[in-house]
Amino acid sequence: MPFVTISILKGKSPAYIKAVADGINAAVIETMGFPEDDRYQVIHQLDHECLQLQNREGDRVMMHLVMRAGQSNKSKLAFYKKAVENLARNPGIDPANVLITITENHDIDWSFRDGIAQFVA
Repeated sequence: MPFVTISILKGKSPAYIKAVADGINAAVIETMGFPEDDRYQVIHQLDHECLQLQNREGDRVMMHLVMRAGQSNKSKLAFYKKAVENLARNPGIDPANVLITITENHDIDWSFRDGIAQFVA
């Protein structure tokens, strides 16, 4: 149940956007054991000059996951691998053009609704 912020280049089709979102979500579920219906994603579409990844060209994705602490290094490494495999397969993004960062926090740092910290209530 990470909160995933995904940045892609502007002007992509709905099918492309769906492939990116689904590929990342599938990698999260497969490698980190989150429930299938736990999906929290925000997708930003940015102009070419606003999504810079060193001097790499072509399609690129930057994603940042915020999640509760506790995932093992093994599951994170598996996620990195699976996410780039999924994005390479569909919609065809070069794995070299995928940047992934993860920030962990604690149970008290989440409120899904009603102003309640559901993990500690």
